Amino acid sequence: MSAVERVIEGRPRDLGGFTVRRLLPGSGRRTIGPFIFFDHMGPATFAQGAGVDVRPHPHIGLATVTYLFQGELMHRDSLGSEQLIRPGDVNWMVAGRGIVHSERTPPASRAGPQGSPLHGIQTWVALPQAAEESEPSFVHHPGGDLPEIRRTGCVLRLIAGEGWGERSPVAVSSPTLYAAADLATGAELELPDTAAERGVYVAEGAIEIGGRRHEEGELIEFAAGRAACRALQNSRVIVAGGAPLDGTRYIWWNFVSSSEARIESAKQDWREERFARVPGDPERIPLPDR
Repeated sequence: MSAVERVIEGRPRDLGGFTVRRLLPGSGRRTIGPFIFFDHMGPATFAQGAGVDVRPHPHIGLATVTYLFQGELMHRDSLGSEQLIRPGDVNWMVAGRGIVHSERTPPASRAGPQGSPLHGIQTWVALPQAAEESEPSFVHHPGGDLPEIRRTGCVLRLIAGEGWGERSPVAVSSPTLYAAADLATGAELELPDTAAERGVYVAEGAIEIGGRRHEEGELIEFAAGRAACRALQNSRVIVAGGAPLDGTRYIWWNFVSSSEARIESAKQDWREERFARVPGDPERIPLPDR
């Protein structure tokens, strides 16, 4: 029988006029495998002419992962990357010693007469200590490049890492399990037992684990042993996990590090504008007061 270790419920967070559900870091649990940050964006539809405007901001010590179910976002970063992300694609940005990026709804999407939809998952993966000061990088993977795994009533897309006998082309720095699954009513999804830490997030619909119902907005973390869920209706879930981190991580604003002193230096670097700029996007988010 699947053993549930804890259930984390999403908390609303306002990102400047756009509300998301935040699952990690959460009360009593900061990470699942290498995942240290987990936001569920939407589903939402912006009025014509409106959209998401996440202005340029810095990161260190992590990789950001954007995965959309619906809508489009334009990514720009201080390496000069400019990449439109669509549903099913993966934008994998490694911050390492420091990067700056922005994400905005593109003009063509804003201009649509029905408005601009957005629905997806934004996660951060903490880098191993040996890679925290690595060179920053950005790689885009079209959805067609990701492994698709089919089971009875289930379609899995392996976003990053390994699972179900497949490996994603996304280069990871530590053992990772990250997948999106569409489940038909009654379908059962069994999670790989190779990941030391595993969680399932209900993005849409409802699932059952060990006789208990779990609905949209819940992140269910499994204990060691068998881990499986059954769809009570047509559902979409995210599977996230992997090896535990190699030590404590501190998180402040957009910075992640095994060293509090390193975070302090990053704060000073952003305050004094020592991070590189994002070509084509001159704005910047000021350092928060706290």
